[in-house]
Amino acid sequence: MACAGNTSPAFNLNRGDSVYGGNLRSRFEIAKRSVKRSLNYACQLYSDRHLEGLREPYFSAQPPECLQTHLIVCVHGLDGNSGDLRLVRCYLEMGLPSTRLDFLMSEINQPDTFVTFEEMTEKLVQEITHHIEAYNLFPTKISFVGHSLGNIIIRSALSHPEMRPFLDKIHTFLSLSGPHLGMLYPTSSLVSTGLWFMQKWKKSDSLLQLSLHDHPDPRQTFIYRLSQSEGLQYFKNILLVSSVQDHYVPYHSARIEPCRAAIRDNSEIAVSYREMIDNLLRPLEDRKDMNIIRYSVYHNLPSSANSFIGRAAHIAMLDSELFIEKLLSVSALDYFR
Repeated sequence: MACAGNTSPAFNLNRGDSVYGGNLRSRFEIAKRSVKRSLNYACQLYSDRHLEGLREPYFSAQPPECLQTHLIVCVHGLDGNSGDLRLVRCYLEMGLPSTRLDFLMSEINQPDTFVTFEEMTEKLVQEITHHIEAYNLFPTKISFVGHSLGNIIIRSALSHPEMRPFLDKIHTFLSLSGPHLGMLYPTSSLVSTGLWFMQKWKKSDSLLQLSLHDHPDPRQTFIYRLSQSEGLQYFKNILLVSSVQDHYVPYHSARIEPCRAAIRDNSEIAVSYREMIDNLLRPLEDRKDMNIIRYSVYHNLPSSANSFIGRAAHIAMLDSELFIEKLLSVSALDYFR
């Protein structure tokens, strides 16, 4: 991950500080304080949090029967599988050793993610309720982690009647490159053309719905109607992760925020786009106990065709161990406690 700022900050040492002398640890702390003072913005460094994790013993002395269960549901994206989010699971388990985590790595939609969102929603809800009943779980918290199209299925599932008994337990939503506003105003004409061909070739209902072409009236499309449904307001923490390098999912759609093209556009689809943002964010304005965090990620990717079309950054949300470790260890892990 990278953050914007001065490219070559000057080191400003306080009187009494010296990078010479003392042990290596003290010299490191002095240099780190100097870097922080030279920046124009507040930030957290990985080393600030690293020692805190080391102080927590891996094996908890608390009896297992006293621990409350935190169910985490992981939902893959288009043409994905149940193992896509395995690294997120791994680092959550390592980062929260004293928490009883139960993972549901969703696989019910794995055979076909080109059907309608309504069908995939029904399957996911059945999978969640069956998992809770089969393992006799009584979770006190339920969190969701989604990648790409999986985030739309998660939001749709929360408005399903069978999920009502669990709504008071909804905790954190980690959205990795989620097309919450559909695929409107894409950043790459090459990718949008490719997705159009895929939709025609696969006869994909889900891609048709993501492009808001499933109904002549934009306000009758699935994505627009989903923006009017309850869902996000049940979460205590919403973490929206996006990357400008990802051309598969528009940057603004993953962040649920306006884009310049939509602001300048006066067409009916642009008005509907702005209404969707308002539909999603307005119910959250009065929630003082809710955290909405937007992460902007820049991956260190080699030059390649996959990088050019944005696929590499889209997949890096899943398979970049460095990114997932830093995202969770530095910040996101706190919202799963």
